[in-house]
Amino acid sequence: MKELKKILSTSIYWYITMFLFAFSTVLDAQQKTTLTKVWTPDNGNGTFTNPIMWGDWPDPDIIRVGDDFYFISTSMHYVPGCPIAKSKDLINWEMAGYAVSRYDEDPRYDMKGGEMYLNGSWASTIRYHNGLFYAGFCTPYGIGRDKGQFSICTAKDVKGPWTRTIFPEYLYDPGLLFDDDGRVYVAHGQTTLYVTELNADALSVKVPQKKIYSNRDYPYLEGSHFYKINGKYYILGSTGGTTGRQVCLRSDSIYGPYESKVIINDDSTYPGNGLHQGGMLQLKDGSWWFMIMQDRGPIGRTSNLEPVTWVDGWPMLGVNGKGVITYKKPNIGVTHSIKVPATTDEFNSPELGLQWQWNHNPDPEKWTLVERRGYMRLKANKATDLIKARNTLTQRVQGPTSSGTIEMSVRGMKNGNIAGFGVFQSPYAFVAIKQENKSRSIIMVNNGKTIATINNFTGNTIWFKATVTHIGFTASFFYSTDGKNFKKMGDELKMGLGFDWTANRFALFNYSTTDEGIGGFVDYNWFRYNAN
Repeated sequence: MKELKKILSTSIYWYITMFLFAFSTVLDAQQKTTLTKVWTPDNGNGTFTNPIMWGDWPDPDIIRVGDDFYFISTSMHYVPGCPIAKSKDLINWEMAGYAVSRYDEDPRYDMKGGEMYLNGSWASTIRYHNGLFYAGFCTPYGIGRDKGQFSICTAKDVKGPWTRTIFPEYLYDPGLLFDDDGRVYVAHGQTTLYVTELNADALSVKVPQKKIYSNRDYPYLEGSHFYKINGKYYILGSTGGTTGRQVCLRSDSIYGPYESKVIINDDSTYPGNGLHQGGMLQLKDGSWWFMIMQDRGPIGRTSNLEPVTWVDGWPMLGVNGKGVITYKKPNIGVTHSIKVPATTDEFNSPELGLQWQWNHNPDPEKWTLVERRGYMRLKANKATDLIKARNTLTQRVQGPTSSGTIEMSVRGMKNGNIAGFGVFQSPYAFVAIKQENKSRSIIMVNNGKTIATINNFTGNTIWFKATVTHIGFTASFFYSTDGKNFKKMGDELKMGLGFDWTANRFALFNYSTTDEGIGGFVDYNWFRYNAN
């Protein structure tokens, strides 16, 4: 009997082991399949192809801390703000966290008394000093960006928690520098550049701004990134905007005089739009690399990785003055697996995935991942349209083509609710379920107008899909009542940039046009991304 039990135990153990192995193999294959459906710059053969991330990751700054690389970007009004990504090789990136959890300085960030589209974090800078990460950014206000505020956030870990300090001074497009003598500076400004000295903790101003540079040949010179290399001070900035170029200023003294040189003026990687604005770093092997953005219209300002060649003390980008398209990967001594920022979400976690950002500070009473486990529940606030609707949950569309699909349960909807899936910017478009007089219909809205309606929807579950392409910058919309057969609905959205410089995004939403509908809810079972 004892021998029989031993044999049975061994057999059960073997079967369990084989099951777990098979399950893990299938899961690994699924993960690899998922990765092939998302843009990756890693060609798997020791080379990469720009852009590094084919979506809206503008105004990049990068640093190296030991063997890890960190990337920070502008996110404007989206919350959380100041997205930070992490990499082991400068090619394969994953989201690591956000420097700003929410904006508390103005009730309009809660959509009370107005809205704050285009405000938030601009032109972020990131540095690491004495065991702390520092993330700085500006928030412009007013006509001509002549007013605003400047913030520094600090944390021991990029995952947080972060502590934010808002300065009384306004430092536009800041570039933070910890000098080797212990002093701290910020280069900032537009067209006319300034240097402001901070106190040793980098949390307050020590010496007010001093003008250091102005040159009519560089209109709208901005996006400063500040370095000290081999005893010289370098300020890297862009001029000319979308069609612009990258400029380098150099001086033996922090306050100048500065000499200048254009270090790249090229649009060959995306004709019509020049490489401009970004930051650089040095690898352990001594090589230098530059992460620089390129405007690709309503899909976003993408980031390209360019090799740096030092010529007579100037960091020249690309190869022979041209940005690289496919090029050998940086030499870090080891090969890392392909990774990409998360997209698809099954909503199985009690915490929101790092790929998601709200259109403003979210209302915590109107969304949950735990009331119905495995679902994202959105409860309706009152709004007249999607632009004014709080708790719109978004993530980046990507190029060159991409699609998003959702499954949504509508059992909890109330009269006045409009809930669905769309592509969000100004203009926006979406497909949705609308409930009026206890009757539901499927609608397609484009630029604020209802283009198509299918009345008397009686199901409890609906599937919506949106596809995006960089060819003509259009988006198309589809619905399904069985999750398998999708039908196109309405007309194409001509994606635009009404909210300047902020790309289009996939969006999940639920709002109510009536008081009666406040609190009505829908449950999103999943969002699935695919690079078409």
